Amino acid sequence: MEKFNIAIDGPAGAGKSTIARLVAGALGFVYVDTGAMYRAVTWRILREGLGSDQIPEMIALAERMDIRLMPGENGQTVFVDGEDVTGMIRTAEVTGNVSRIASIAEIRSILTAKQKDMAVSKGVVMDGRDIGTHVLPDAEVKIFLTASVRIRAERRYKEIRDSQPGITLERLEREIAERDRMDEQREAAPLVQAPDAVLLDTTELTVPEVVDRILELCKSHVGGGT
Repeated sequence: MEKFNIAIDGPAGAGKSTIARLVAGALGFVYVDTGAMYRAVTWRILREGLGSDQIPEMIALAERMDIRLMPGENGQTVFVDGEDVTGMIRTAEVTGNVSRIASIAEIRSILTAKQKDMAVSKGVVMDGRDIGTHVLPDAEVKIFLTASVRIRAERRYKEIRDSQPGITLERLEREIAERDRMDEQREAAPLVQAPDAVLLDTTELTVPEVVDRILELCKSHVGGGT
């Protein structure tokens, strides 16, 4: 089968990572979780104790970082300078700071260059917030996944309630709504649906139903399939 690139964008908690990973598996493509890359940079900045006014130091740190995404038993394993940080980048502290770090234009530029390199050979499923509009504007298939804030909060709550017992559904709903606002209003590559992207509202859809719809789009757009 001819290789092509798939861009999946959407707000926090829309199920992008899960869907992108399953679509990549069905097609035999490579899955690239760009959100994990921003989380990795955020984690490292927090670990280094850099303050919000130390933007030049943050940029230099992001430039030096070696971020590798590898297939793992439970999805994608994330390495920073050889260290497995998969679990550490999913903490509440990282989640609460990642939009702020991702809004720094120079850091977005650094990671965008890394992401573009990953997609040069085609056969990539990449998810994030600016993939179809900024990172892979020439992707053959573009999807914009969304769902109601309440549903996205409920999904995230089910994912993290065991590892973060103090979290509440109401708090997650507030945090997701705030992250939407920050992502949509940032100056550098804001969250927006690409004009040629297909909108998929997953509020009433199961994961397998969403995956099937995207695979059908692949067949109709580029003659791909499983």
